[in-house]
Amino acid sequence: MNCRFSYFVTILSMLTTALAAQAAGQETSFMTNVYGRDYQLLNGKWNAIVDLYDQGEKMKVYENRTPRTNEEFFEYSFEGGLRLNVPGDWNSQLPELKYYEGTVWYARHFEADPRPGERQFLYFGAVSYRCKVYLNEEKIAEHEGGFTPFETELTGKLKDGDNFLTVMVNNRRTTDAIPALAFDWWNYGGITRDVMLVTVPDQYVRDYFVRLADNDSKSVRVSVTLAQPQETEVTVSIPELKVSQSVMTSPDGKAELTLKTPRLQLWQPEKARLYDVVLSCAGDTVSEKIGFRYLETDGTKILVNGEPVFMRSVSFHEEIPQRRGRAFSEADAHMLLSEAAALGVNMIRLAHYPQNEYIVRLAEQMGIILWQEIPVWQGIDFEDAGTKAKAQRMFVEMLQRDKNRCAVCFWGVANETKPSDARNAFLLSLLEKGRAMDPTRLYAAAFDLVYFNEETGLFEMDDPFADNLDVVAVNKYMGWYHPWPVPPTEAVWNVVPDKPLIISEFGGEALYGQHGDRDVTSSWSEEYQARLYEDNLEMFKHIPNLAGVSPWVLFDFRSPYRFHPVNQEDWNRKGLVSDQGYRKQAWYIMHEFYKECSKNCRNGK
Repeated sequence: MNCRFSYFVTILSMLTTALAAQAAGQETSFMTNVYGRDYQLLNGKWNAIVDLYDQGEKMKVYENRTPRTNEEFFEYSFEGGLRLNVPGDWNSQLPELKYYEGTVWYARHFEADPRPGERQFLYFGAVSYRCKVYLNEEKIAEHEGGFTPFETELTGKLKDGDNFLTVMVNNRRTTDAIPALAFDWWNYGGITRDVMLVTVPDQYVRDYFVRLADNDSKSVRVSVTLAQPQETEVTVSIPELKVSQSVMTSPDGKAELTLKTPRLQLWQPEKARLYDVVLSCAGDTVSEKIGFRYLETDGTKILVNGEPVFMRSVSFHEEIPQRRGRAFSEADAHMLLSEAAALGVNMIRLAHYPQNEYIVRLAEQMGIILWQEIPVWQGIDFEDAGTKAKAQRMFVEMLQRDKNRCAVCFWGVANETKPSDARNAFLLSLLEKGRAMDPTRLYAAAFDLVYFNEETGLFEMDDPFADNLDVVAVNKYMGWYHPWPVPPTEAVWNVVPDKPLIISEFGGEALYGQHGDRDVTSSWSEEYQARLYEDNLEMFKHIPNLAGVSPWVLFDFRSPYRFHPVNQEDWNRKGLVSDQGYRKQAWYIMHEFYKECSKNCRNGK
């Protein structure tokens, strides 16, 4: 077939597929396992323009025009001005941008070599919070959501040689955003994760989901989707197990198959086992390391591979406190996860949004269970249909990226939301989408509605939405936001008694190195924080269905929400570790608890 004609057929097929998806109401997604493809990183120094009054689109700065006659002039220039690191947030790169919320234009040149028989995609790991993307003066994509990836196809749009890429980024808080107007972490703006130019064949393995079949270690179920609708042979193999199987895709380019794996070893918390899985079709091969495990609940127990596991957890933000900026690299992931591992965890609740893929993949290699959630955190307008649609898309994007990461055991749909019919419908829509797409995980949400019932003398919660969840989690800051109504030795809980319950947040603030009365909350001292932890650990003995605990939080983190002039100064000081990396007294209490728990805890007993 003539190369020019082949190229035309490819473009026509892509257009037809896109139109069919649009007609079916489907959303454009992104390819699975982008790091396993042929890619060029577009990271580094990018030119930037701060656009406080949002004039850039009106001026068409994406055209990057320069004077060509004596009469021409333009009131902008990317060259010779501000330069920002990508990936990275702008807030930590320039003092003047510390609190900046608004628009920044990013731009760079890059070289391309498009060839017939290949397709090119521009992939963003994340841009915070909304963006518009221009290539060679043409708008090619836009995206909303600061913590999930997106891609756009460049096939037929790239020039041979120099290309000019412009990205308009805006992190302004709005009532219809997710998270909304107020949230207890820093509103970092920028291109915060890797930017990649990805090259694949015309026909390639676009998507796949590899998992155990029917909670059985002797068989693996694989779902495959090719980029273009076509009947063709697809082969899936696990070389180490010496198993391989081929199947013909249906006319829509999809296929399902089951591999027999009698010698498969399961991935377990603190004992990671991963296998190279290879998927191929004519002209394309993609592989990655995948682990296998199964999850279920049994009454108040959480079972991993049929065995009860008590979740020794902690949370952290996607932030390097010493750098006062977003975490984005593999080195950053090592820093965060090594400190969590030193505490003695077997689980991390990634707060309060999907974090970068380096963190997720490294945690899996370390045998650490993960809870991931989208930032449905207080203040969300549950009655707004547009906000609901955004949340559904973000949830799907989170699941799409990490569905092959066996370390992810919990999908979280919300944190600290108040009951209402609108809230219930909103969250139910997320559960329905999630369970339809991925029935292999446990679905959870964190509530902050537990109260002390003076008539019964018990801690209770009244939120019927909990009935829809596999695992219920509670944030409760006894001794900090809530004074003790009874001594910790008498603090008995009766909250969703028939389900596993995780204490997903507890703790209090202390300024590292500040010492004071362990009985005075306002001392902000390490001693008071330590006593608070001791009291909460005593209370946990009186929660019959306790399946795990997760103190808030591993590191002090930046937050304009916190403005005590002496003890906070734009930092949430609940960390077990200070912003400079020093461990507080409470760290050693939790470390000892987890050390003993790893020997003796079985679902809280």
